[in-house]
Amino acid sequence: MTTPPLADVPVHSSLALTRRWVDLLRPPSFDGRSLWLAWFAADGRQSPVLVPVEDVPLLPDRQLLAGLLDVHAEVAASLGPDGAHLAMALCRPGEPAVTEDDDGWAVACHEVLDDALDGTWSLHLAAGGRVEPLVDVPWAFLRQAGGAR
Repeated sequence: MTTPPLADVPVHSSLALTRRWVDLLRPPSFDGRSLWLAWFAADGRQSPVLVPVEDVPLLPDRQLLAGLLDVHAEVAASLGPDGAHLAMALCRPGEPAVTEDDDGWAVACHEVLDDALDGTWSLHLAAGGRVEPLVDVPWAFLRQAGGAR
């Protein structure tokens, strides 16, 4: 039996996306702060593009998030006309408990990304050997990808 490449296995649930981040970030322990970006097509399959942004600040600034939107536009265009889900993982050293700074990332992302991406984005926290959702996958994306019934 052969195992298909990870990118060929569709993500159809919030749990599946969390598990995907665990696989991609193995082991999920970090010495510095980074933000990893991945994209999923409307059918739930992952784009081959995986982008780590190193040395991100404790709290994001609008310039960083605006640049993220530019990168998203380029990658999403290659995934077809049905749109793309931007999945992000905030990776940092320390314990896996959510901090005020982590919450600050979630708030800033909501402020900048919600309208620009029609809410089709998610944010996970990877720290202390664990990966947990900070902003979960939107139901509309899961429904389109075939996960919600």
